[in-house]
Amino acid sequence: MDLELVDVERAALGLLRVTIDRVGGVRIEDCEQVSRQLSRVFEVENIDYKRLEVGSPGIDRPLRNENEFRRFAGERIEIKLREALDGRKVFSGTLTVPEDAAASDAAAGMHKTVFGLEFEAKKNDVQVLNFTVDDIERAKLDPVLDFKGKKR
Repeated sequence: MDLELVDVERAALGLLRVTIDRVGGVRIEDCEQVSRQLSRVFEVENIDYKRLEVGSPGIDRPLRNENEFRRFAGERIEIKLREALDGRKVFSGTLTVPEDAAASDAAAGMHKTVFGLEFEAKKNDVQVLNFTVDDIERAKLDPVLDFKGKKR
């Protein structure tokens, strides 16, 4: 179906919430198709739920793994670091993927992608914060909307 599963959540009163996404955004037809498909599968597999809700992650979509960060390079995001940097944990700015995108993690013997976040520290003072996915507690898209609902 060319869709990405973003999240599955069991909520109160038997609600099963499934969040999907796709490049270019989720359409109502995508949600309907996934809902019909899952209803059939859940019936056959005897999955217990009272109500199924299928939707998109919205404009402030969470980012959880390296592939999602690569996909949204160039977009405005907000991150919360696990450890404070100069007394600050939350940063908003433009997500970048540096050319030398892998940093060596000698202890684990693995390579981790180092992403960048261009943010304005002070007026007209743009800085870059480099981080790996392991450095962040949470991340989400953070688009700027004007009052007419258009993305800037």
